[in-house]
Amino acid sequence: MWGVIGAIVGARLFHVIDQWDFYAKDPIAILKVNEGGLAIYGTIVGGPIAGALYAWRKGLNVARLADIAAPPLVLGMAIGRIGDIINGEHHGAHAQGFPLAVVYTNPNTLGELGVPVHLAVGYELVMDLVIFAGLVWLARGVVREFHGRLRANWQPRLPRDGMLFWTYLFVYSLGRFFIQFYRQDTPFALGLSQAQLLSVLTAMFAVWALVFQAQRARRYGPSEPWAMRAAPKAQAEPEAELPEHAPLSS
Repeated sequence: MWGVIGAIVGARLFHVIDQWDFYAKDPIAILKVNEGGLAIYGTIVGGPIAGALYAWRKGLNVARLADIAAPPLVLGMAIGRIGDIINGEHHGAHAQGFPLAVVYTNPNTLGELGVPVHLAVGYELVMDLVIFAGLVWLARGVVREFHGRLRANWQPRLPRDGMLFWTYLFVYSLGRFFIQFYRQDTPFALGLSQAQLLSVLTAMFAVWALVFQAQRARRYGPSEPWAMRAAPKAQAEPEAELPEHAPLSS
């Protein structure tokens, strides 16, 4: 829940910064979240930070929890893009003659009426689903049992906790940078939109984090394996009753 709160606050904050010329004239409008105006990068930043602070205060393994959260996070982003497509939000670049262009015709749409445009949010929807599938594969998130049934699993192919999360951020940022060229957005700096600048910074930081974790893997070996239960106590002591799902240790 702290992650959800952080995501909403971050999404609104990033949107307000991006459209500050508008909100500077009417600061009260900043609080009118019900009228729209959220930036997905604010979600990516605010949600994990709030969740990580809570997990850190509780003594949980922040890096491992970030790995666990990455696949459902990008899946949630894909689901959110369905609403963008239906509403016509985030105007795409004009695409006259492009065979995959879309035209919004409903008079209540937020899109441009009667103009063929690139469905940029649709491109991102597909990208998010591909990233989700890739993260599930990297996490070995689904395995087939002997009797043929599929079950949830957690056995990451990457050696260190946190690497799955940074992989998600790198791939998403790289794809979002190029998709942004098919959207109509206000230039923020250096002729690029806010999302593109954040994509560059995020991708660079993610590469550094992956290299750092790879070096730690060579020096210290892989992270400790997944453990849902505490280590058993000495034989002489009576065995304490363990909770069904003990917290992850750091």
